[in-house]
Amino acid sequence: MEKTLKQSFSPHVRGNVTARSIMLDVIIALSPALIWGVYAFGARAAVITLLSVGASVGSEALFCLITKRKQTVGDLSAVVTGLILAFGLPVTVPLWAPVLGGAFAAVVVKMLFGGIGKNFLNPALAARVFLTVSFPAMMSGSFVTPRAARALSPFALKVSAAFTPTVLDNVEEGVDSNTLVDLFYGNTAGCIGEVSKICLIIGLVYLLLRRVVSWHIPAAYIAAFFLLTYLFPRGEDEAINFALASLLSGGVFFAAFFMATDYTTSPISSLGKLIYGALCGALTVFFRYFGGYAEGAVFAVLIMNLFAGHIDRLTMPKVFGGGVNAKKQ
Repeated sequence: MEKTLKQSFSPHVRGNVTARSIMLDVIIALSPALIWGVYAFGARAAVITLLSVGASVGSEALFCLITKRKQTVGDLSAVVTGLILAFGLPVTVPLWAPVLGGAFAAVVVKMLFGGIGKNFLNPALAARVFLTVSFPAMMSGSFVTPRAARALSPFALKVSAAFTPTVLDNVEEGVDSNTLVDLFYGNTAGCIGEVSKICLIIGLVYLLLRRVVSWHIPAAYIAAFFLLTYLFPRGEDEAINFALASLLSGGVFFAAFFMATDYTTSPISSLGKLIYGALCGALTVFFRYFGGYAEGAVFAVLIMNLFAGHIDRLTMPKVFGGGVNAKKQ
């Protein structure tokens, strides 16, 4: 009996990596920062996170049901979207904010463009910018210290508290070494999942070991941001202190590790990733110096999402024989 020859297109290498396994790794990597956020800001942080994840997953499931598409919530990408959105929210936001943001991310930014892998913007980032632009006072001026946050009611629709400026708001006035330590460990006012830099670093190390992300974008992002703030400091503090305080305050680490490295909205080639990360860092500095919002990371990464494809076209290696001078057959 003759054996049948099966012919198929490349690539022929197969593995066990799936969208679900990648998203599960991201969830695990986000866990240290989530645990710290709940510890630092209390039970309300957990409620906001659950609402954000629930709204993202529920909206995607409902969209698939209404449009009679195959259910896609099993790939866990909606869970990751909800987590990333919640990490960028102050613990004092009304409980409708994560619900509105989660639904906007899942439906408007993701599913209306075809679902995972087809959105040209990071859904969580777009939802955060949507909330920031629509409700600037709620998103940018309602931070509290961890001690005050623990006293907030977990289930109150809206809370009132004594708001405090973040280090990022006053970074030009200078910081001492104790403040830098607090910024690194996360004992400061800020967004739920962005305050603990050591937890974010632990998450990045896990992703690197699992080869979910590469070092190129985070390294280029951090290096460009630090270099520019060191070379062009603001205020009366020493340049090194200003650069360190700027780097450790706000969401630079979170943006570099978990936002800019999104597969769909970042370049593929190593050179493209380095360029992309460096431009994200440079734009973050630009928006912080000249923009109307203290935090510039989310705007920088969202804008660079639009240029990821162009960077790829400029940096991807040419196919052998496919150059402009290749002889036509």
